[in-house]
Amino acid sequence: MAKGYWISFYRSVSNPAALAEYAKLPGPAILAAGGRFLTRGTALQAFEAGIKERSIVIEFDSPAKAIAAYESPAYQAARKILEGAVERDVRIVEGVS
Repeated sequence: MAKGYWISFYRSVSNPAALAEYAKLPGPAILAAGGRFLTRGTALQAFEAGIKERSIVIEFDSPAKAIAAYESPAYQAARKILEGAVERDVRIVEGVS
C-alpha cells in the first residue's frame, strides 16, 4: 500500500505568536495518528513560484491515515489557533511506491 504524505506550505504568517502557540499542539495528535515528521522549517531555497516560508512534510502509512489525522478532533482543535494568523496550503498526497 502506498504511503500518505501531509504537506503544508505556509504562504504568509501575520501573527507569529499564534503560530508559536499552535506549534506546541499538533505534534502529539499527529504522532498518535501514526504520523512521522520528515521535515519542518523554513525553506532553504525557493524556486519558480515558491515562497521561502515554513514547509512541513509528514509521512503516514496510508493516505487514509493522513486524512484521518487532519480531520481528527485533536488536530482540528489545534488548527483553530491559526485562523486569521497564517495563510497556508495543506495537501494530502499518495506516495509512488
